[in-house]
Amino acid sequence: MADLAAVKRALTAQRIETPSWAYGNSGTRFKVFAQPGVPRNPEEKIADAAAVHRFTGVAPTVALHIPWDKVDDYAALARYAADLGVGIGAINTNVFQDDDYKLGSVTNPDPGIRRKATDHLLEAIDIMDQTGSQDLKLWFSDGTNYPGQDDLRTRQDRLAAALRETYDRLGENQRMLLEYKLFEPAFYATDVPDWGTSYAHCIELGNRATVCIDTGHHAPGTNIEFIVAFLLRQGRLGAFDFNSRFYADDDLMVGAADPFQLFRIMYEIVRADALDPAYGIAFMLDQCHNIERKIPAIIRSVMNVQEATAKALLVDRDALTAAQNAGDVLEANSVFMDAYNTDVRPLLAEVRTDAGLDPNPVAAYKRSGYDEKIIADRVGGTQAGWGA
Repeated sequence: MADLAAVKRALTAQRIETPSWAYGNSGTRFKVFAQPGVPRNPEEKIADAAAVHRFTGVAPTVALHIPWDKVDDYAALARYAADLGVGIGAINTNVFQDDDYKLGSVTNPDPGIRRKATDHLLEAIDIMDQTGSQDLKLWFSDGTNYPGQDDLRTRQDRLAAALRETYDRLGENQRMLLEYKLFEPAFYATDVPDWGTSYAHCIELGNRATVCIDTGHHAPGTNIEFIVAFLLRQGRLGAFDFNSRFYADDDLMVGAADPFQLFRIMYEIVRADALDPAYGIAFMLDQCHNIERKIPAIIRSVMNVQEATAKALLVDRDALTAAQNAGDVLEANSVFMDAYNTDVRPLLAEVRTDAGLDPNPVAAYKRSGYDEKIIADRVGGTQAGWGA
């Protein structure tokens, strides 16, 4: 049986990073749906992230996206965040929205455009230096739409060169998180399409280059927990971008589409004793709340990760190992499913109450008046997000 006191300690220590862009307006390829009270600047995004942390107690950092969160003084922005009780997390780069990047960024055939893209990656490290961030997160939309459009191997060489220059600029306590995506916007060949490509480049770069798993970036039916287990074994799992997908990269609330998958992923984390923040895995959300209110949706996502984690912690690992070693297939599956089918909401309510929090963060947020306040206060100006 799991030690409930140890389970509670692990849940109390858990840390989940929220993304600044999830607080802004977003939408489908057809329409961006604006909401009242949406942040108009990075400071207001951070204020909303601080609200999520106040109600959940486990979301003390917020990731920034450059240039979406560009400011004149990043050190001042970090101090502003600290005053609100949160810190700056990963710095995300953007080399996919400029017209110059139509044929790619760091893999573009034009050396001038490659230089521009790489300079942006280096700029992001400058921002890390000013904010105290330790994580540089890279995602490249680079790829091709047609066979013969560009040389696949040459594009890998260009990618490797840009990654090397960027990696060599990192400080001693900084690291690179290299994300991947099966397809979109490139439909024939994406330059970093899968975890293996990311892993290979990370191995070539050095120990401070790690893989970021976005749970929405795989082919249907992909066994993501296997990828998690493999990268943990190799010491190269640096971060998650948690979200849910029904079809492709849907960016829905984590756990909305397949909570059992989220449980299986978190079990591999628990199995490797990698849940503790000291292990170094960044558990980040990467979501777009298109029709639902932003802050309650993010709180719900944090709670979904907590619930999957609690169930993973409740797996009777001694009984599971005994069944596995005995080749008892049904018993092993039964032990696993017993933990998944446990209602952990009362346990998490206890954990929150012990921490001085409301046992129901969403309900507490609704009662707080924060939503009404930001709707009243944030009138005028340009809302942040895709429609800006």
